[in-house]
Amino acid sequence: MSEINETDLKILKYPNPILKKVSEPVEVFDDELAKFVKDLFTAMRASDGVGLAAPQVGVLKKIAVVEYDEKKYVLINPKVIDQKGIADDEEGCLSFPGIYAHVQRPEWVKIETFDVHGEKQTYEASGFTARAFLHEMDHLSGKLFIDYLSNLKRNAIKKKVSKNTGGHF
Repeated sequence: MSEINETDLKILKYPNPILKKVSEPVEVFDDELAKFVKDLFTAMRASDGVGLAAPQVGVLKKIAVVEYDEKKYVLINPKVIDQKGIADDEEGCLSFPGIYAHVQRPEWVKIETFDVHGEKQTYEASGFTARAFLHEMDHLSGKLFIDYLSNLKRNAIKKKVSKNTGGHF
């Protein structure tokens, strides 16, 4: 039997107000959580993403997934415990299709998080993986990558999004 590559999850697009809301911590680690995490990976892959956070599919829980360089990461109630350096690189977001901008973030990060079984995990990452972790963790706090940009760049993106959505903003 082949793996089903579909999910009912729909990725919310900016300016959906849910994207700016702060998520609640996960308190119950059960089969429903495991299925939701699996569905997040499926929705992320279907959109050719490398990360996806629960708020992006309308679920205000501190859950995100990242898959990069053939490694899968589940981030539940994640927190940064150390970071170093600074890197400026281009980012995109599944909630901003076709839009990219340079964002400064730490070059290296150490995070503590939980897996679907409630087991604590610690990850150290640098470069793109660190950027992906931090980008997805921002979603859990209602922060978007455009929030790091100058007013001029942010307004240009908002104008472009408004134009692409027929002026509905």
